[in-house]
Amino acid sequence: MFGARCLLRALRSCSSVPCPRHKPSTKLSVRDALGAQNVNGERVKVQGWIRSVRSQKEVLFLHVNDGSSLESLQVVADSSFDSRELAFGSSVEVQGQLVKSPSKRQNVELKAEKIEVVGNCDVKAFPLKYKERHPLEYLRQYPHLRCRTNVLGSILRVRSEATAAVHSFFKDSGFVHIHTPVITSNDCEGAGELFQVEPSSKIKVPDENFFSVPAFLTVSGQLHLEVMSGAFTQVFTFGPTFRAENSQTRRHLAEFYMVEAEISFLESLQDLMQVMEGLFKTATRAVLASCQEDVELCHKFIAPGQKDRLEHMLKHNFLVISYTEAVEILKQASENFTFTPEWGADLHTEHEKYLVKHCGDIPVFVINYPLSLKPFYMRDNEDGPRHTVAAVDLLVPGVGELFGGSLREERYHFLEQRLARLGLQEAYQSPNNSSASQLSFVLMAQIWVCTSL
Repeated sequence: MFGARCLLRALRSCSSVPCPRHKPSTKLSVRDALGAQNVNGERVKVQGWIRSVRSQKEVLFLHVNDGSSLESLQVVADSSFDSRELAFGSSVEVQGQLVKSPSKRQNVELKAEKIEVVGNCDVKAFPLKYKERHPLEYLRQYPHLRCRTNVLGSILRVRSEATAAVHSFFKDSGFVHIHTPVITSNDCEGAGELFQVEPSSKIKVPDENFFSVPAFLTVSGQLHLEVMSGAFTQVFTFGPTFRAENSQTRRHLAEFYMVEAEISFLESLQDLMQVMEGLFKTATRAVLASCQEDVELCHKFIAPGQKDRLEHMLKHNFLVISYTEAVEILKQASENFTFTPEWGADLHTEHEKYLVKHCGDIPVFVINYPLSLKPFYMRDNEDGPRHTVAAVDLLVPGVGELFGGSLREERYHFLEQRLARLGLQEAYQSPNNSSASQLSFVLMAQIWVCTSL
């Protein structure tokens, strides 16, 4: 398909009329063209979609965008070009000279020598209208087109830059990237909120299950990373995660991308918190530096104050308080919380946001949670009657919990005691129990990995 389309376009562009001996055009993205320095009539080629058309008596102005930048490139053409063929939404290829613009609105513009309409757009039928700011509710009806709008385009560019920054941070820190399975038989979170995977045609599958066991879309790659941490001291994954949570709120998604990492021979929560803070600040700085216009747009139309909030966070070292200290702060607060803060109870979103505000809108690590609130594999602090584990959550302004982690319990007898206390010791030893293989998976991983994670 790709080869055929390219060939057809090449044939349409051919002509028996001799072409002038021009230096071949350099293909540029709109972003690169706008960022060009010391332009002097270089011949370039730009491809994209028309965002606006303005026709005057002797000259025609187009704004062309290819998704590489929020700002469009102004194309200036003479009256020999037929403006009726150059419609809003049409895709074009423009060749010409990149020159300094006399306008204060842009540094450069493209003086067109050739404009080829690659794909026409019926403006009347096109759902997106010129100069209209469409509400998100309207755009949800056209998921295949909404990426052409400024807001969605900015969000996707920011997401792309943040993704690249995450990978760059881990690579520079010596981590190995692991592709964990998307289809798995493990329920890492243990909450049962899973999407089960079944073949579309039951006739072709003689067994009851395609993989001989029930299979699900992954809720986490943690168990697979723990196994890998027995061979690599630092590993991470960044991939799709699925949760079948029956909740229609902004805090619950059926599908999202999650960063997960495991570090062998980790000795303290302080080391783990340094990684978390480094990741957050690296990704945030990268986005603010590379996506300035996109961040400004989001700051203006989506989340006023968010840019200033991010810059404020980057200027400070993150704070650290214990869960016990957090509960005391909440108890002394004058706020009327929906959920009364008590030691041994989970921190709710309203509590998390208050704690961040109390700390001057600086991200804060909350450490050492009650054993009863956390999974059995988190390391026991052995700290007396209140009994906490070495767990940490990072709370940030406007969101609440952003990161979570812990030291892993590497002492096998502690794991067995914890399972016994939870009434699960017989479960993992029973071959007929559906949870047996998963619990055994965790225990065997700890036996052979033999490190504090």
